Amino acid sequence: MNGSTSVDEAAQHPAARGRRGGLITFPFILGTMGGVSLGGGWVINLITCLKDEFHFKKVDAAKIYNYVNGSITMFPIVWAIIADSYVGCFSVIWFSSLISLLGTLLLLLLASMNQLKHYSQIEYPVLYIGLVLASLGNAGTRFTIAPMGADQLDNPKHQTVFFNWFIFTMYTANIISSTATVYVQENISWAWGFGLCILANVLGLALFLSGTRFYRLLKPKGSAYKNLARVVVAAIRKRKTILSLKSEDYYHSLEAKTPTNFFRFLNRAALITEGDTRAALITEGDIRSDHSITNPWKLCSVQQVEDLKGLIKIFPIWITGVVLSIPIAIQQSLFIFQAQTMNCDLGSHLKVPAASMQVFTLISTTITIIIVDRMLFPLWERLKHKPLTALQRVGIGHFFTILSMVVSGIVESKRLKIVKSNTLQNQSSAIVPMSVFWLVPQLSFVGMAEALHFAGQVSLYYQEFPESLKSTSTAAVAMSIGSAFYLSNPVIEVIRRVSGWLPDNMNNGRLDNVYWFCSTLGAINFACYLGCTLLYKYQNTQKTADDDKN
Repeated sequence: MNGSTSVDEAAQHPAARGRRGGLITFPFILGTMGGVSLGGGWVINLITCLKDEFHFKKVDAAKIYNYVNGSITMFPIVWAIIADSYVGCFSVIWFSSLISLLGTLLLLLLASMNQLKHYSQIEYPVLYIGLVLASLGNAGTRFTIAPMGADQLDNPKHQTVFFNWFIFTMYTANIISSTATVYVQENISWAWGFGLCILANVLGLALFLSGTRFYRLLKPKGSAYKNLARVVVAAIRKRKTILSLKSEDYYHSLEAKTPTNFFRFLNRAALITEGDTRAALITEGDIRSDHSITNPWKLCSVQQVEDLKGLIKIFPIWITGVVLSIPIAIQQSLFIFQAQTMNCDLGSHLKVPAASMQVFTLISTTITIIIVDRMLFPLWERLKHKPLTALQRVGIGHFFTILSMVVSGIVESKRLKIVKSNTLQNQSSAIVPMSVFWLVPQLSFVGMAEALHFAGQVSLYYQEFPESLKSTSTAAVAMSIGSAFYLSNPVIEVIRRVSGWLPDNMNNGRLDNVYWFCSTLGAINFACYLGCTLLYKYQNTQKTADDDKN
């Protein structure tokens, strides 16, 4: 990182003065992220573990895998609310790390029991408890570390560098998990594989705690979501009140401005009750002498009303993000079964584990991020004389997602033709004479898609979310992905029951039709997204432009 902080900046920013926070926290925060990501490596090969070690059917194992991934990406929003409202990021990170450690220990215990052939009736309950604890713990660390790391820095440029290294660290750790950890699980033992995850978790937690004296620990700000609920309640309580066009008739906490006309019903929440005068309000009404509100469930500020409106405006785009991730979740949970029926030999002595094929998605994502940031963005700005917007970046991600599903359908159609030509339809364990590396294009395209729409959504939500909800904007992206994993299970179940495309014997199924369905779903969702973007107007465009100038 080049450049140094000026004397004036040092006088203004405590992190720069070295009291607490600052660049010295980089190795501790990023090291913790690396340990946490490696500690969560048990998820990568979970489908194979459930199928081989606990004898689940293939589709059932895929559904459990989706629930686990859904929990890991859904519950960060809960942990974020707890951190912002009550205990802060530091407490959430170390506590959820312990929960994750306990859950992984239970998985290690079960793997050791299976290895020793010591089965018992409590095996499956303990398995589910271990998965729940490990999932919830992983959810509490992965997406809470990001805002805590940003809190240590005052310079926006330093924050940008941190987020770049944060994403790089996360994906690098996932690449290691997809290769080294999976190799140990399948070639040495599952117990050793889970043991490596535990070791990484412990080292990450130890590194995190060792940096305590350097961290800047911000006090919880109170629940912004409670303020949003107050706006709804106050608007309903005043639903019969006539709205005013005068700015002075509304309560302002920061600067005086008339509420916007979007969802005008909500403006009643900030409307000062008719019949009350300014003098009466200041002494004995809804507003105290220090201008604080005596009954926040009856009177809210204009800013709180506009914060809720901002979330309502962006909600349709968030929904398209959920639907966008459903085909990806389906592909991620089913392609492993394709890989297990294909030739996984790499040379004469090395065999590629099916789950390790996910590394091509991770590598593709990492490379695409570098190309987009270093080449695509500058080129676009030179040609168009304006930067590529977050909405445009997400839209390109939609296109690559659809392309990935189309390629998946083509590759699976080819695989099924080879199955039929070799009469392998009734042999579920038969290896099709087709290289597993035929799956690389579809996995690479989905990696490109994630690099575009995932990073684009993070940027969009951070820019467009209200100030009071900035720290949970990244959790909102994770929540959309988690929702997609949860919703993908009913979709898979309906397909399995109605069509018969997903039998336990994939050689006798029609997985290609599932991918064609995903392509169609993606295309319809892309059309809806384009409609949303045409109607959407950026709320903080000018503010973002000013920040870029600085």
